[in-house]
Amino acid sequence: MLSPIATILLVLLTLFGALPIYRRVAADSPHGEGSIAMLERLLSWWQGKLFVLVLLGFVATDFIITITLSAADATAHVLENPLVPDVLDGHQVAVTLLLIALLGGVFLKGFTEAIGIAVGLVATYLALNLVVVTVALEHLAANPELIVDWEQLLTTSYSSPLAMVAVALVVFPKLALGLSGFETGVAVMPLVRGDPHDTPERPRGRIHNTRKLLTTAALIMSGFLITSSFATTVLIPHQEFEAGGQASGRALAFLAHEYLGNGFGTAYDLSAIGILWFAGASAMAGLLNIVPRYLPRYGIAPEWTRAVRPLALAFTAIAFAITVIFRADVEAQAGAYATGVLVLMFSAAIAVTLSVRRGSRRSAVLAFGLITLVFAYTTIANILERPDGVKIASFFIAAILTTSLISRVTRATELRVTEVRLDETAGRLIEEAAANSEIRIIANEPHARDILEYIEKAYEERKRHQISPKDPLLFLEVTVSDPSEFASQLQVVGEERHGYRILRMESSAVANAIAAVLLHLRDLTGKRPHVYFDWTEGNPVAHLLRFLIFGSGEVAPVTREVHRAAEPDLRQRPFVHVA
Repeated sequence: MLSPIATILLVLLTLFGALPIYRRVAADSPHGEGSIAMLERLLSWWQGKLFVLVLLGFVATDFIITITLSAADATAHVLENPLVPDVLDGHQVAVTLLLIALLGGVFLKGFTEAIGIAVGLVATYLALNLVVVTVALEHLAANPELIVDWEQLLTTSYSSPLAMVAVALVVFPKLALGLSGFETGVAVMPLVRGDPHDTPERPRGRIHNTRKLLTTAALIMSGFLITSSFATTVLIPHQEFEAGGQASGRALAFLAHEYLGNGFGTAYDLSAIGILWFAGASAMAGLLNIVPRYLPRYGIAPEWTRAVRPLALAFTAIAFAITVIFRADVEAQAGAYATGVLVLMFSAAIAVTLSVRRGSRRSAVLAFGLITLVFAYTTIANILERPDGVKIASFFIAAILTTSLISRVTRATELRVTEVRLDETAGRLIEEAAANSEIRIIANEPHARDILEYIEKAYEERKRHQISPKDPLLFLEVTVSDPSEFASQLQVVGEERHGYRILRMESSAVANAIAAVLLHLRDLTGKRPHVYFDWTEGNPVAHLLRFLIFGSGEVAPVTREVHRAAEPDLRQRPFVHVA
């Protein structure tokens, strides 16, 4: 009865809340990372990574459940069509699994094929919806007493319009599923065509076209939501919406069969089945875009996760498991779906509010802050009413955090360097060192960096390792920047300080950076360099934890292990000396 009023509230939130937020997200995160990337830039180190991983748990909840829920809903349309034989009754799980398998198969062929199918399905579905809604509104215009009866029912059930709005606000969170397309809309931004003059740093054309896409989709959705909600509420008897009723979960399909006959109704059912089945395509595309941007970069997933086909198979397998667990039940999955959607939109609202706050625009901060409060209310209300969503999201979060920890530990001795670059001075110092018989490098943890530090270090290393006073030495100093980053690009800076030759750089892990530089010098000069360390006092377990968490710890043995993993030929490895 109150569905049209609650729908109007949803449309208002869509046009004046979600749309402005995601237009801003599109501008600040134009490569498909979404609001997660905005929050990642605001939070550094391990707390930022953990926060992103938690949000990725909700992304997985949202997008995976989008695939399974849409397929289950499509199955419901198949089984409830009057022309479908009864032999399929009770086989909703098998039909849903078939639809998910077909979706995965489309993505195994490639993105281009998937997008081509999506365009045709959407165009057909919108056209058929327009016909159904137009016929329904014409029927209302020819029978105005139906509208009068609905209005009288409202006025007798509620004391005032304010009371209707108050009750609609309570019902409103249940309709928040209609907002789900915004996050996937920005997640697939790399597929949006830009202008020829776009740059990777600022693809203005892509941002402009994505904003047009979001606005157009929001306007179309709003128009159909208001008209279809009004028509179905007034025209369909209330009992048909109950569980087991002919309009349960398929109100427009009910009207299509009722007013346009079973032939058109079946065509509408087929279109709805197609669009619901392929609604998972945007979710799959979003997952295939987001996962490779975060998990491999964090060192918490193997490099094969950057490839489309293996990831598509993995997500399809997970969707299979979710479908079996929930028995392809639409209502059972709706709570998890809504939770994932609303948490992501709430986080996007926070990200945008913080972003505009940094720009010191008071009016924009107040506006987006108000929108954030609305999403906070909607999210909390949904969680309290349907806590299953948080439970499922917690499973995804726990799975991501557990596999992340295992992967990060097992991959700790990888090289973890994407590229080594030498500045002009560093190149000259290395060339001069290579002109001698051997390249000898002292690993130094920088402190005061005064002349006394270098004199004492050079004296100690020459004495401990019996290095001739005639052999020139290079100091190699690594400063840990952000140890939570897995891989980094090394920019080696050369410096002559107090008469000593020094190579300096920043990295996320000391041992891995030293190992990478040594291998680079070997390839550059054709000589196997020597590096000299001192043993570090302390508990080896504590040193291991320091290495994993802070990027330092006992450097010498880890450097050797990195060399062993990166260079299988013992005769080609740099020499590591410890005293």
